[in-house]
Amino acid sequence: MFEYQTPGLLQLISRTGYKLVQENSQRIYGGPPPNWMGPPPPKGSEVFIGKLPRDIFEDTLVPIFERVGFIYEMRLIINFSGTNRGFCFVTYSTPEEAARAVKELDRFPIRPNYRLGVTVSIDNCRLFIGGLPTDKNREEIFDEISRVTEGVVDVICYPGIADKSKSRGFAFVEYESHKAAAMARRKLLPHKILLFEQRVVVDWAELEPMVSDEIMKNVSLIFVIDLITDSNDPFSVS
Repeated sequence: MFEYQTPGLLQLISRTGYKLVQENSQRIYGGPPPNWMGPPPPKGSEVFIGKLPRDIFEDTLVPIFERVGFIYEMRLIINFSGTNRGFCFVTYSTPEEAARAVKELDRFPIRPNYRLGVTVSIDNCRLFIGGLPTDKNREEIFDEISRVTEGVVDVICYPGIADKSKSRGFAFVEYESHKAAAMARRKLLPHKILLFEQRVVVDWAELEPMVSDEIMKNVSLIFVIDLITDSNDPFSVS
């Protein structure tokens, strides 16, 4: 657990009893909250909040977000400098509370000239990983990715065109949650971790997993172009 630096954060933790921990570049409030029983909230319960002032933190944000529902977890994305990156994610206990947050807090005037942007979060749990050796099968890819990331539940890959015993050199990796996928993406993106002793390319997957063989037989190579995304883009997490 990191050291709380402000009286406001100490007062918040004392009032709510929530834990506040830092994992890599995000601070996690709750997840689960005190005395939570049962599984995490269902899909559709998370909202993305953008257009945050960079010097605003949990002690100001939580009282605003908890007006519309019970907060299960809040993830505030932090820069190395200690400021926030202009966005965060809030998971409520139900999708209905998330919908209320979008309705009531979108364009909320958090400060003069600052209005929040609030929308339901895209709950993407799948990553695209390219640059894999073509001689590795699904089981080997599953084991290798599970070795360096957590929460892998499935790997989808396609056989080679000429040699069905080989793969196309890419795979779609399904994680148990959006959070697990985002943490895996952040871990793999710096290219410091090798898979099968070689560098790979990683991004959010947009291709549907069940694509017909008729379509896939025409796919021989995928190019991935790294784009510099705006810091308010939820996919830049996350």
